[in-house]
Amino acid sequence: MPRGRSNGLCAGSVTIGKTAGVVALVALTPLAALSQTRITPEAFLDAVQGKTVMFHDYPSGQLVGTEEFLSPTLSVWRMQGRGCVYGQITTPNGQICFLYDDDQDGLPTCWWPFLHEDRLMVRLASFSRSEIQEVLSITEEGLNCPSTPIS
Repeated sequence: MPRGRSNGLCAGSVTIGKTAGVVALVALTPLAALSQTRITPEAFLDAVQGKTVMFHDYPSGQLVGTEEFLSPTLSVWRMQGRGCVYGQITTPNGQICFLYDDDQDGLPTCWWPFLHEDRLMVRLASFSRSEIQEVLSITEEGLNCPSTPIS
């Protein structure tokens, strides 16, 4: 899942916009804000498993990075101009959390997935930072990263 910002652009993706397919795949739980609908991490993972997702900063629209969801417990993340890094996925307390192989502090980064005006988004699960990223595309194309780690 998104870790840092990148100014590069990637091609070859399919814009999902208001795709009913993604909405149909998610189990909905209302948030306090009427314009946001919280979705479970499991529903988010069901929608993206086996796919590659491009995350963009909201509201700037800048590409943050691209993540290929290899399974419900394993992903590979790549920022433009950088190499690939594999991450273990967990889903504690309604969050989707990622612990990447290169995380020096050994702590996962966690997100709350939600829908906003039929757009798939994630919000950093932290009260000290309010970062929001939007899924602007989901594609079947892989990242062409080195072989998946065995661990």
